[in-house]
Amino acid sequence: MGHATEHTDAFLRRRLARRFATYDTDGDGFVERGDFEAAVDRLGAAFGRAPDCAALGRVRVLSLGLWEHLAGNADRDGDGRITEEEYTAAFAAGLLVTPASFDGAYRPFLDALMDVVDEDGDGRLTRGEQVRWTGALMGLPEPDAREVFGRLDTDGDGLIGRDDLLEAIRAYYFDDDPHGPGGWLLGPLDH
Repeated sequence: MGHATEHTDAFLRRRLARRFATYDTDGDGFVERGDFEAAVDRLGAAFGRAPDCAALGRVRVLSLGLWEHLAGNADRDGDGRITEEEYTAAFAAGLLVTPASFDGAYRPFLDALMDVVDEDGDGRLTRGEQVRWTGALMGLPEPDAREVFGRLDTDGDGLIGRDDLLEAIRAYYFDDDPHGPGGWLLGPLDH
């Protein structure tokens, strides 16, 4: 059992390191409020949304709320920035998101995001929309985003729904199957 736990812990650490990197959009080794502000600005630009667009405004409010949540729970030294170690420790302690809190935290954000990026409003994303939003918001390289889309588009119709995306995000955080979304949702994991 100890070996399985060590494997699970190592896999989780790799997933959290990858997630941290998607927050740290300027690559300076710290997650700061400015990373969230810049990411929302890039998202708006990628989808041609004016800064005062209501849908983009909801994403901005929720993104900055996420920053405040992260900072309040993970910024142990109160310096206004979060290190990967602080982020990982807070997640492991159940301070950031738990299976019970996931829907309440992520569904409103995904709904707001879809209002910006789902250009025809049908509740599903095309490959191009997926590539643009993940690149703008999280710095995901296009080849990785295309691969992720292909895995999420299980019926091959060229579209993925918000519920499919929500379940994949949930699995990224809480499923220890290395062949599941936790192993590929945000691109290749460092080993």
